[in-house]
Amino acid sequence: MTTTYRVRFWEITHRKQKGRPYGVRWVTEGREHSEWFVTKALANNRRSQLMQSARAGEAFDVASGLPASEMRRKNAATLVELAQDYVAMKWPDQAANSRRSTVESLATACASFVVDGPGRPDVVLLRRVLTVHLLSPEDRRDALGDDEREAVAWLAKASRSVGDLTETSAARELLDGLTKNLDGSTAAATVISRKRAVVHNLLGYAVERGMLAVNPVSHLSWKRPKRVEQVDPRVVINPGQARELFTMLTYVGRRNSDRGAHLVGFFAGIYYSAARPAEIVNLRDTDCKLPDEGWGELTLWESRPAAGSRWTDSGEVHDRRGLKHRAAKDSRIVPVPPVLVALLRAHIERFGLAADGRLFRSPGGGVVGSATYARVWHAARALAFMPAQVASPLAARPYDLRHAAVSMWLNAGVPAAEVAERAGHSVEVLNKVYAKCIDGQRDAMNERISVMLGV
Repeated sequence: MTTTYRVRFWEITHRKQKGRPYGVRWVTEGREHSEWFVTKALANNRRSQLMQSARAGEAFDVASGLPASEMRRKNAATLVELAQDYVAMKWPDQAANSRRSTVESLATACASFVVDGPGRPDVVLLRRVLTVHLLSPEDRRDALGDDEREAVAWLAKASRSVGDLTETSAARELLDGLTKNLDGSTAAATVISRKRAVVHNLLGYAVERGMLAVNPVSHLSWKRPKRVEQVDPRVVINPGQARELFTMLTYVGRRNSDRGAHLVGFFAGIYYSAARPAEIVNLRDTDCKLPDEGWGELTLWESRPAAGSRWTDSGEVHDRRGLKHRAAKDSRIVPVPPVLVALLRAHIERFGLAADGRLFRSPGGGVVGSATYARVWHAARALAFMPAQVASPLAARPYDLRHAAVSMWLNAGVPAAEVAERAGHSVEVLNKVYAKCIDGQRDAMNERISVMLGV
């Protein structure tokens, strides 16, 4: 687009012709342009708009004669079209879970940013066709049923233009649409923040493409929901509770299988090394130093997060990634105490290894699924805890074992830098998120304070 600031306007022109007799005429770099209207008032209004753009220092497109802002709106794609291009651009370099998060966030935005009209499908159907078909790359798209094809056709007509987002009310409407779950309830603050970040990046891409002059989300006064970034101390177990859980795991599935006993080392590995579940699930015998006596070491080097076959390059459920916050082939060596060394040695002796040397495997030899180990964990909690504790957040998720490990190390006086290195975090994140007391230590802390107070 060739632009100029040399714009000259003529007075309103009247011609003896039915329909649109009043014309606005102007010249850009010697090229004449005109627009015609039914009434003189409409013509004057349009001339005033154009002149205001010129006075504001806005460039005009030489070929069409329109202000640059109008050209951007005119050439802007619909939000669905922009989202499709954005996903295609980001896909090759994204991790599987990031792909899924991006598509799901954009599906929420595109399903709400539409022109309301007859035959509008419900939001569940709109989000589904956006996720499984419209926003996914062509080779990842699901076949559609009749209702879904109708929803796709409706979206093609109803998706609003990216250019509409120059209006503050439209940008606010877009963000407000991110706050709702499918059932109409308000989404969690972390979910809203994640989706807003994706939409912000999408509109930054629109600026890069010349569809918008500025990112409307950056300049919008919109109250973001508050995120809880610290670990809830109620989820953190103490060492005694951890040992009880590991014992109760051996009773899960005892009559029909060893599924609980097979995962004792898995859960203990998370607790005693502060590893992420996706790191431990990939642990191989060659990654372990398990001496007969004393401390051992685990070398963590690859993560296998569950993402879904739609989102991985391999078509497998579990993605293959490097360690979080590290270079692709970087590793992290974590010293582990004798209790974990003994548990892992016993596990290998009893259950053997997968074909590729993994300690933990599904019955078919594959990667242990997150749904599988979550079910085993919930069963063990029900056996190990009192009813009130089972109903509480205490160790509600396997990931909470990592929180407990980091909290235990910090409370034991291990320097923050060393804890951060072992856990694979920065010191800043560590102090911000993980520095919590262990369940059951409050009485001990109160006793120390009492001694200092002399009471």
